[in-house]
Amino acid sequence: MLASPLQLIDSFLLNYTIGDVLLLGFVGGLVAILPQRSLRMLGLHTIALGALLVITPASAMEPNSASVLASSFQYKLFGLVLLVLAPVLYAVGRR
Repeated sequence: MLASPLQLIDSFLLNYTIGDVLLLGFVGGLVAILPQRSLRMLGLHTIALGALLVITPASAMEPNSASVLASSFQYKLFGLVLLVLAPVLYAVGRR
């Protein structure tokens, strides 16, 4: 039998955590924002993703076999770094 497309997507996503998905969203957002050359928009994007990484429960970010980072603490630490960096980007931006 052929597997449905949703089953294929589900079997692929089982190897990743919500932290990996948030990091992928962060990178995708960076790619979308960079052509606009707006540091304020980049700062807002960074603070939103940093806050999401910090408030997401650690149990949802337990690493799997294909996770980007090794522990949920590293995801939280990366979120804190983004939260510290974001106001600087926003304050330096002109438009």
